[in-house]
Amino acid sequence: MSPHAGTAGLTPHTLAFVESPVQLLNVLEWAHHRAPRAEEAPGGGLTLVVLSPTDPMTRGQLRRMADLARDEGHTVRWEEARGGPAAPFQTIGGLTRLLRRVDRIVMGDPFSRYVQLLLTITKARELVVVDDGTATMEFVAQLASGERLVRWHRKGGRPGPRDLIFAPVSSAARRRLTPSTRRTVEVFSSMPIETTPEGVTITPNEFAWTRATFGPPRITKGADMVGTSLVETGVVDNDRYLEAVSALAKTHGATRYFAHRRESTEKLHRLAVETGLEIVRPDLPLELIARRGPIGRTILSFPSTVVHTLPLALVGTEVRVAVCDIDPAWLTENASPRAQGFLSGVTGTARDVHRLSAVTAA
Repeated sequence: MSPHAGTAGLTPHTLAFVESPVQLLNVLEWAHHRAPRAEEAPGGGLTLVVLSPTDPMTRGQLRRMADLARDEGHTVRWEEARGGPAAPFQTIGGLTRLLRRVDRIVMGDPFSRYVQLLLTITKARELVVVDDGTATMEFVAQLASGERLVRWHRKGGRPGPRDLIFAPVSSAARRRLTPSTRRTVEVFSSMPIETTPEGVTITPNEFAWTRATFGPPRITKGADMVGTSLVETGVVDNDRYLEAVSALAKTHGATRYFAHRRESTEKLHRLAVETGLEIVRPDLPLELIARRGPIGRTILSFPSTVVHTLPLALVGTEVRVAVCDIDPAWLTENASPRAQGFLSGVTGTARDVHRLSAVTAA
């Protein structure tokens, strides 16, 4: 695929920056939500810029999602944004002209340093933040309270040298994400948002595009499990996590484990050997996988984005989503002081899910 495939022609009305498959999915949901407006008809001026990561599984899912975006009539611009020391300069240089002329910017991760840097260049009068999972809840809370933008699992830690160097760019991006007379800010989200920052428009994401495009799924009698990257982000201890997965699988008769794209190969191999679960590496975001089916009648999860999104994607089916609390004893010594409260909030605010107590490993 050409890095700049499909970019010929007039300047688009909207540039969307995505770095993960879920972000791209939620841009498609946002575009579908706006489609009834004549100027927002499918393909009407939306260019999706994929700031490609290096992880092979993420890249694979992004390519599949990019194909779906093209099927919807949108333009996709694939950027090897992390393809070497010079890649960021080439990417930003190639996008500068568009950034200065575009009317609207849609972004999936306002915490991303890449996106924050791009925000300092644009003159767009409309900014839209679509879901990047549960991080959206933290972003809105920090914007409302005037805090600096820090990912929840790093909050409470001391800023590193790179954080200090990048601080001026991060502060400038935060100012851009604050509504003013010259700029509007919208958050398009399926997450529960308790406090709305002044001037910010909150638009519910109900996964209408997903339901209209896929399914309904064939439902099996058993249970499926959803993996999480809490071990990889340093929040949960690896041994405790594997013990909890094993106990949950035995209790509920789970047979498949849908791996998170960031889960390590070593952890997944050990999990398969110790639990007997079939490890599935999805080629699309789980909301689409579940909607296409087949999917278990019960989906087991730990606190994560899917406890909010799967009930929306599977509305009208008989699938039950059950979420297991994180026992404080599972947390690592390096986990953020905020981790337990944040994870409990993710579970406690989820709608249409069955809440399970933290399992006790044998």
